[in-house]
Amino acid sequence: MGEAEKGLFSVIEKLKGKTEQELRIVLLGLDNAGKTTLLKTLASEDVNTITPTQGFNIKSVTTNGMKLNVWDIGGQRNIRTFWKKYLENTDLLIYVIDSADKKRFEETGQELSELIDEENLKGVPILIFANKQDLATASPASEIAEGLNLHTYRDHEWQIQACSALTGEGVQDGMNWFCNSIVNKKK
Repeated sequence: MGEAEKGLFSVIEKLKGKTEQELRIVLLGLDNAGKTTLLKTLASEDVNTITPTQGFNIKSVTTNGMKLNVWDIGGQRNIRTFWKKYLENTDLLIYVIDSADKKRFEETGQELSELIDEENLKGVPILIFANKQDLATASPASEIAEGLNLHTYRDHEWQIQACSALTGEGVQDGMNWFCNSIVNKKK
């Protein structure tokens, strides 16, 4: 057995002993916030062919040794009433906000605060992506956090992450926060 083979063999042995953790993630936000683009970016898929989500998409994404089953649920007003049905056994709520759509900040804030009160989300970490930061009209994440009164969310670990689902910038940072918080919980 050469050195390279030995190296590969030890990697395979390490992987065998490690059971991959499966986590359920629900991806919510108003229509046109960039949820599906974000999901495709996470899954390293082409983001140039996206149509509004009718119903939902499910994708399994592996990151940091964890298998994430992500439920991307449409954000049109008529679909939002069904959001609550998907929240059971959720390990993470990802909430996506269009940082450039100031006219809808109030609406998105309202939807988020209603979600926060859901029984099924008690103690579930919340990762908020302040998306579309690649646009000149985007509000900074800190401003959005203030506008949404995130500091009042005491029963949840939360993080707001500036990102651009289109370019992928900031997306992995947000996922790393989540993976670290899961790892720290286990300690």
